[in-house]
Amino acid sequence: MSLMTAPSNTPVWVNVSRCKACDICVSMCPAGVLGMVPAPNSTLGSMIEVVEPSACIGCKDCELHCPDFAIYVADRSEYKFAKLSDSAKERAEAVKNNKFRKIGA
Repeated sequence: MSLMTAPSNTPVWVNVSRCKACDICVSMCPAGVLGMVPAPNSTLGSMIEVVEPSACIGCKDCELHCPDFAIYVADRSEYKFAKLSDSAKERAEAVKNNKFRKIGA
């Protein structure tokens, strides 16, 4: 089994062919990096989207809690992650209050 490397300059990415849109990763993100967007062709009618990649703090909570191994976070040696800011915390709370949907969607 080979190690997966991050796409260039990308902190977090999703293998949508494995994702079942359970929204667990979105609920776990403390920085509001992820959100669910409408996707009529997916099983549940929505799909995960990385909406604020620059806010990713590299905690890997999304990756560690994904039941389908569909989300990946870059290694700290490959990417310089952000610090958890007050605005990121507010965005995460707004996403959770919006039933995990992307804000503005």
